[in-house]
Amino acid sequence: MRSVTIERNTKETQVSLALDLDGSGAGTVETGIGFFDHMLELLKKHALIDLTVKATGDLHVDYHHTVEDVGLVLGKALNAALGDRRGLTRYGFASIPMDEALCETSLDLGGRPFLVMQCPMKHLFVKDFEVKLLEEFFRAVAVEARANIHLRQVYGDETHHVCEGFFKSFARALRQAKAIDPLETGVPSSKGVI
Repeated sequence: MRSVTIERNTKETQVSLALDLDGSGAGTVETGIGFFDHMLELLKKHALIDLTVKATGDLHVDYHHTVEDVGLVLGKALNAALGDRRGLTRYGFASIPMDEALCETSLDLGGRPFLVMQCPMKHLFVKDFEVKLLEEFFRAVAVEARANIHLRQVYGDETHHVCEGFFKSFARALRQAKAIDPLETGVPSSKGVI
C-alpha cells in the first residue's frame, strides 16, 4: 500500500492530507483558494493519485502560508508513500501544451531535493493569486518529497494557461516516476540506496 495520511497544524495553517499513489484521481480539495484548488485538482487527475486536501489558514493575511504548507504536507506524504523507493521508475518527463502555452517538467525521485523553475511570468496574477506562490509550493514539495524538480515555461502568453501547463506537466512526470518498473529489482540507484 502506497498511501498515507498526514496532518500539519501551526498558528498559521491547519492542513490535513490523504494520498494514495496508486489511485484514480479521486478525492476532494478545499484550501479556501479557488485557483489553487483548481491546480491541485489537475494534479490528482493527471498524476492518477487519490488526493484529499483540507486546509484552513490565515488567508486574511495572504495566500503564502497556506500554499507553502500544503506543499510541505504533500511532499511529506509523497516521501512516506514512496517508502524505500524499491522498484521505482524514478524519473519522469512531460511536455504539456495548453493552448498557446507550453510547459515542461523533468522529475527525479532519487532523494536529492532541488527545484529549478523558469517562469518569466511569475510576478503576474490570476485573479488575486500571484504565480510566484507556485514556486513556493513546488519548492516545498521538492524539499519534503526529496525530489529534484525542474519546471520550465517554454512559451505562453496567458498566465492561467502557463500555470495549468506547470501542474499538468508535473502531474504527468510524477505519474511516470512513481510507477513501479517490473524490470527494476531493487533501488534504482548505483549507490544501492536512495
